[in-house]
Amino acid sequence: MKKKIGSVLGLIIVAAAVVILANSAFVIKENQYGLVRQFGKIERVISDSGLYFKIPFIQEKDTVTKELLLYDIAKSDVITQDKKSMIVDSFVLWRVTDPKVFAQTLNTSEQNAEGRINVAVYNSIKNVISSMTQSDIIAARGQKLTSLIVENVTGINQYGIEITSVEIKLLDLPEDNKNAVFERMISERENIAATYTAEGNADAQKIKNTTDRETAVMISEAEKSAEILKAEGEAEYMKEIAAAYDGEMKADFYSFTRSLDALKNSVQGGNKTVILDKDSPITQIFYNH
Repeated sequence: MKKKIGSVLGLIIVAAAVVILANSAFVIKENQYGLVRQFGKIERVISDSGLYFKIPFIQEKDTVTKELLLYDIAKSDVITQDKKSMIVDSFVLWRVTDPKVFAQTLNTSEQNAEGRINVAVYNSIKNVISSMTQSDIIAARGQKLTSLIVENVTGINQYGIEITSVEIKLLDLPEDNKNAVFERMISERENIAATYTAEGNADAQKIKNTTDRETAVMISEAEKSAEILKAEGEAEYMKEIAAAYDGEMKADFYSFTRSLDALKNSVQGGNKTVILDKDSPITQIFYNH
């Protein structure tokens, strides 16, 4: 009888030890923060993964994710600085940075965190968009615009969380005024293009006029130089002619050679016979010589 009682007590002790061990040991994963609470108060924050222990039945274990989380914000209408309506569809990437503050303010609830994020990010989008004209917003869409939105998010750090990025999936115009805006933008671009074309044509005409003027001056100078050289050549020619006729013998010899050249040029083809009048200057050469 005593042995049976001893066996039962032993089993009870083992079972109690197993229950106590099961309620005291816990595991924290790589992607988790661990929180140990005692009577609702956070006594310990665990940042590293591994096996840990707590006081059974007195302390409780809770976990908070370390992972980057995504929250999709519903589409919303915002008004630009020039009173134009635009539709913004975006999502937020966020994470817990201080699990103790996160637990104390939001009770480790991701849904509660998303509610705070929704208000803060919407207010930031509204403030950024309302400070810019529609044209400036379209020009800045992308990294520049999202950076401005993240910089203007306020009141989030007090919940132990941070927003790492706000990405815009859609930034568009309402359907009822989209065509009118596009037509106005096209008209503005055409006006700009026409201005550039007119300025280019004016500059081209100035360059052409300058080139024509410089070319005319160069041609005039060249013609002037050519006339001077021609006059100098004619003067030299006349000087040589005058020198050739200087004296009776030189004049006769010059006349003789010119007459021979004229006779030579008159003999053409196979017939070498020349009939000359006795009074011809060429005939006189042979009579006189």
